[in-house]
Amino acid sequence: MSTAIPPLDLAWLLMETPGGTTHVGAMLLFKKPPGRRDLVSQVVANYRGRQPLPPFTYVPEILGTGVPHFREVQTWDPHYHVQHLSLPAGSSYDDLLRLVADLHEPMLDRNRPLWRCWVIDGVPGGRFAIYTKTHHSIIDGVSGLRRLYDGLSLSPDDAIPAPAFALPGPPLASSAPPPALRRLTDAVHGVLTQVGAVNQISWGAVRKALSAALGTHVEGSLPFVAGRAPTNAPLRQARGFATLSLPLEEMHRIAHHHGATLNDVAAAVIDHGLHAYLRETGQAYAHELIAMCPVSLRGDDDTTVGTKVSAMFVRLGHPEATMADRLRQVAHSVATAKKELGALSTDAAMTYAVALVALAGAGASTHLDRVGRPACNLVVSNVPGSNDIRYLHGAELTGIFPVSALAAAIGLNVTLSSYCGHMDFGFVANSAAISDVHALAEHTRKAYAQLKVADRV
Repeated sequence: MSTAIPPLDLAWLLMETPGGTTHVGAMLLFKKPPGRRDLVSQVVANYRGRQPLPPFTYVPEILGTGVPHFREVQTWDPHYHVQHLSLPAGSSYDDLLRLVADLHEPMLDRNRPLWRCWVIDGVPGGRFAIYTKTHHSIIDGVSGLRRLYDGLSLSPDDAIPAPAFALPGPPLASSAPPPALRRLTDAVHGVLTQVGAVNQISWGAVRKALSAALGTHVEGSLPFVAGRAPTNAPLRQARGFATLSLPLEEMHRIAHHHGATLNDVAAAVIDHGLHAYLRETGQAYAHELIAMCPVSLRGDDDTTVGTKVSAMFVRLGHPEATMADRLRQVAHSVATAKKELGALSTDAAMTYAVALVALAGAGASTHLDRVGRPACNLVVSNVPGSNDIRYLHGAELTGIFPVSALAAAIGLNVTLSSYCGHMDFGFVANSAAISDVHALAEHTRKAYAQLKVADRV
């Protein structure tokens, strides 16, 4: 059986390069219960004994005379897709992060289903980790994290549940061709929908293009008007990965005090931390950074295959702003961009996303992104998490850190997700642009501490 690849999912495949990979992942940390020495090997054996289900059976077929499609395969190599690793004795948590960064670097093999999973034992503190990566063409961050949670238990006494790759997905559409009249009406509807979507987008795009060309300040969502920051160095394959956890309820209180949102607080401390890091490393950037913030278009019950996401581009704070002022500046920019994106229909928002990814991909493949304005300076994303404690074969999940993609000369992605009272940040960096992503995470933690002092939390 085969299924056509939707435009946005196809764009993720076409724009991918060895330095700009487009898979997304997560690192899950677990605390082992006492006396369970064989727990990790039991999890590995259980996972290898499962049968993957769509879309984790999909192999892309892009070249050829037919429409680009996913071919469904029935066989898989359990020892390739589910690997068992162990850190050497005496390893540190930073050693785990370096290992995850190394595993995140290479492209997924397009001759196999587009996912892999590593179960990593020997993490200090009686812990183990699971790192998994999946191509963005078959899953987005929201649906991917939902599946990871669905592959865990709500009780420590439960048996090992089916992992994300073996969970049933939504039913596939019939492969039988529709009647001629249905094809005609679908085609007409599709054309009219796209015309309407493009019409919604075009006037705002023209206004912003003129403003950018004239060098005037413009508010709202701002793609391709960012200056070239150190984070926009050409992408290389090497990656850095760091994590940070902040108290969720405290972040909510700070946001409420400033009339801001949780995401505003996160973006502001990342912004402040990045400027501090750049100054410390002799790369001070004298302008406001522009962040791309993905926006999920999925409903609460939407489990369909592929990517359903758009984006807004947000001007962050002034380089020398205090933390309190920076938060106010970020909150204002986010509110303006949200209002603009909210005025678009879902079809228009999806069309906008396809156009952005296509333009970014064209720039990356032709190296025009090295001379023109980048789409943005960094990506800041929040993927919905869970308030319920999860378990795997009796081991408690203590943290879940997104490990996201870098593409199109955007050398920093910070994705966060909440879990049981804390907000977990995953920093993924192009090592050619940010050589010490752990220092960046520490500067972000210090920025949050400054915000706490300013608010007397």
